[in-house]
Amino acid sequence: MEGGNGNPEQLSAEGARFLEQGIGLLFSRWNALQMAVADNWGGGDSILKSQNFAAEVLLWFTHPNEAVLYIDDLEDILDESMVSLFDSEIEDNSIEEIAEKLMVMHEECLQGNYNSIQILLNDDVHHIRQAAAAAAAAADVIDEFEAMVLVENPGPQARVDEPNAPEVDEEGWRIVGPRRRRRN
Repeated sequence: MEGGNGNPEQLSAEGARFLEQGIGLLFSRWNALQMAVADNWGGGDSILKSQNFAAEVLLWFTHPNEAVLYIDDLEDILDESMVSLFDSEIEDNSIEEIAEKLMVMHEECLQGNYNSIQILLNDDVHHIRQAAAAAAAAADVIDEFEAMVLVENPGPQARVDEPNAPEVDEEGWRIVGPRRRRRN
């Protein structure tokens, strides 16, 4: 991870772009973060905070303060950011998992290997296609159900051929005349 002069190896511009994309993909799949954003645990600007959080992590990788990047430091950044931005203590080991995946991605990007990020992208495309197919299937089922309901239940109608048919208003309510008083 270090260059020959004791400084950390720097990402190429392409590697930094891929790493940025990979961070975004991992963050979009991090349940704890997505729940915090969806439920506005960081306030009304939770989405912006999550984007800034991703940018902070990218900055840590692209402009490190130390000669060597340690996973423990990254875990601390992830943990402290979740607490400070979203008031969330994460206890499900996801911080460690995300940190490990980020470190692997960074190493791969240093080598010009973007396979793990490409896999995440392909998974996203696959999930989007599945969601679109499921939505289309659900829309078809709803259309079929609505057509079936319309055929089976045509709604209230007054029969014109009956001389004593009740009168029906435009909303389908039967109009009833005044009550007659009973004589005792």
